[in-house]
Amino acid sequence: MNHLIARSPVLRRMAGSLAMAMLLAGCNALAPVNPPIAKVDLDNGYRVNRLLKRTHEGVKNDPQTIFLLTFSGGGTRAAAFSYGVLEELRRTDIVVQGVQRNLLAEVDAIAGVSGGSFTALAYALYGDRLFTEYEPRFLKRDVQGTLTRRALNPLNWFNLGSGLYGRSELAADYYDEILFNGATFADLLKQPTPVTAVTGTDLSTGARFPFSQDHFDLLCSDLGTVRLARAAATSSAVPAVLSPVTYYNYGGNCGATMPAWVQDVTKPGGPERPAGRALLRYRDIQSFEDSRNRPYLHVVDGGVSDNLGLRGLLEALEELEASPNFQREVGLSSIQRIVVVVVNSRSAPATDWDRRARAPGILSQLLQSSSVPIDHFSYESVELLKDIAQRWADKRELEVAELRLSGKSRAEAEASVPKLRFDAIDVSFDAIEDPKERRYFMDLPTSFVLSEDEVDRLRALGGRLLRESPAYRELLQRIGGAPAKGAAAAQ
Repeated sequence: MNHLIARSPVLRRMAGSLAMAMLLAGCNALAPVNPPIAKVDLDNGYRVNRLLKRTHEGVKNDPQTIFLLTFSGGGTRAAAFSYGVLEELRRTDIVVQGVQRNLLAEVDAIAGVSGGSFTALAYALYGDRLFTEYEPRFLKRDVQGTLTRRALNPLNWFNLGSGLYGRSELAADYYDEILFNGATFADLLKQPTPVTAVTGTDLSTGARFPFSQDHFDLLCSDLGTVRLARAAATSSAVPAVLSPVTYYNYGGNCGATMPAWVQDVTKPGGPERPAGRALLRYRDIQSFEDSRNRPYLHVVDGGVSDNLGLRGLLEALEELEASPNFQREVGLSSIQRIVVVVVNSRSAPATDWDRRARAPGILSQLLQSSSVPIDHFSYESVELLKDIAQRWADKRELEVAELRLSGKSRAEAEASVPKLRFDAIDVSFDAIEDPKERRYFMDLPTSFVLSEDEVDRLRALGGRLLRESPAYRELLQRIGGAPAKGAAAAQ
């Protein structure tokens, strides 16, 4: 073979080009390294809690309301469905402190997982430009087909075979090309957009891996240099289909301190029944700090630990209930309303398994055994959120009743107890009344390619289901708004 190459100018050029391509590919065979920090700086960095408080106290929206969105996983299906919800909020006008504005301007934070993380991160980066650029740059692009072709391209095999640059790194580089343009979390600090909380899952422990500097403090690392594209690739790194994304852990070497709620939930004589999720999160935090035994963290799809992006909020609410220190830190006493809109694009393709004697094949079993627990936990998470909302309302009524027994009037008692209303709004395919239409959306695949018609129908559905939600309509009545309608709602 060598003598044929030597005698043929064409083969010599081909061999030289291939060798150069492999050499250049080898230069990129290392995944990015998240850099260490010598000392924690609590006044800087992309810290979700601090940025949420800054946004909440700013002049741009109602300081007495915290408005949160959570976007589930589900590939392009989730990205398009959540985008439709953003569009609906944007075309819904309300009056805040005498000023008319759209309801999207009231959103303080967005949590995104897997497919939903793309919409959350892109809106954080683009702001209103999202509504002209997101469709052509991402939603209506064959992302999955391009990633497959690049993975099969021999010029990428050297990188992919290195063990240090997996399919998710290849995906992250592509997401930068088409959507994120190399932007990092430090770049988001310059944007007047809602705080964005994107999560992955620690493959070893199953713990949430949030992209917040508060979490990266535990790793003694700087989140500011992490590319948004890599965070999106991490959050959507479906196990086995895409590779885990590896982050370096330097924990225990930078003076990181525990969150304010830890002292309250772990001290002797604390709550009679410490919040279970808070204690579990405390255990996870301790494991992240052990960099001697865990110098590398391999992170996969956030949907493995929380497919709704809701678990972090549930943990925070339990931590607030259990920790007066945490309540003071977030300024809970000044808040009168918390609104949470859960955008759930869960699918459930129809099967005929229960009508056949023969059991499903191995692949079907594997897919079902991973999706069913995730779907059940997602349903439970929404119900837990509603339970917490009701518990907070019941607690306030109990405090008012106790004050009335002491001789105060109803008006005096209510004025003495901080008024905090909790609105939990669920937007999901389950709310579709027409069985045929519901089956259509439930059967849409979890992939990163859909037809233009499917994307358009998902966008329209996201807006429609939010608009039709009784809980949402009740919220708008209380805050002086009305659901978008007419031609504007149909666009």
